Amino acid sequence: MLSLTQCSSSDDGSEERSASGSVSAHAGLEERVTAYTSGFSEESGYRRPTRDERRAVAEGVALLLDRHRSRAERRLADVDFRIRTVTEPGTGRRYAEVFDRSDDAEAPRGWGRAYVDLDSPIRWSVQVPHPVADRNTEHLGAALLGRSPGGVLVIAGAHRKAGHGDEADVAHRRKSVFHAICDELAKRGVPGIQVHGMADDSAPRYDVVASTGRGREAVAEGRDLADALRRRGYEVCRAWARSCPLEGRRNVQGRTAWAEETEFLHVEFGAGIRDSRGGRRGAVAAMGAVTRDWRRM
Repeated sequence: MLSLTQCSSSDDGSEERSASGSVSAHAGLEERVTAYTSGFSEESGYRRPTRDERRAVAEGVALLLDRHRSRAERRLADVDFRIRTVTEPGTGRRYAEVFDRSDDAEAPRGWGRAYVDLDSPIRWSVQVPHPVADRNTEHLGAALLGRSPGGVLVIAGAHRKAGHGDEADVAHRRKSVFHAICDELAKRGVPGIQVHGMADDSAPRYDVVASTGRGREAVAEGRDLADALRRRGYEVCRAWARSCPLEGRRNVQGRTAWAEETEFLHVEFGAGIRDSRGGRRGAVAAMGAVTRDWRRM
């Protein structure tokens, strides 16, 4: 399992300003992530990256995970990405924010971001492929990273319907920066939990659908998650034990994790959970039980 300790590099000290709004350099993770995604819409645009561009970002993130920050910065600069250090005000924990400088442009590329815990060994990842389109999943991902040490947050950079056809739907497209980063994590054996949002009529009997995707490496973790959610009063469809809607069998990050024999969970949360602070806190606490187990691996 990957080990990552502190990366030594200073923040550039600048405020983040983009078409989606502005946020202080001292903002917390949730505030930063939601400010970043606030401008996402079906019309916000997306450009599919080339193979070389995808490889450059993935290699830059890999260098960062290996504590080679200066080399990571040089590699990412090849495709106009940068790294800055952000600090969570409540805990003082430090994160490397890997971001696309085109986010500030009139026509952002929509390639997304990654946040890497700098103060703990990396043991897990949380993936948000449909921010805004799956309402408030961006809150869930950021809150989980802030609550549970040792994580990487990978978040898509555009609404899932922003591109031509479904090319911005990164959960079903391999030719994306989002997938390139998740692929790198899976190859390193870093488990992942991918958060989605389902409509009320998608699974009327359930509040949550939990699945291990195509593989079964994370069945034990899936049970822990489902049990934790059930104790909070939520009905969970357990896709490893019965037929459920929205099982994520065709999810490309899940397929890669299956091929690498890496643990992967695909979780669909109903609107009743995602749209209330209490519901989100409960969901994050339940997912935190899983990441806590992964930190012990």
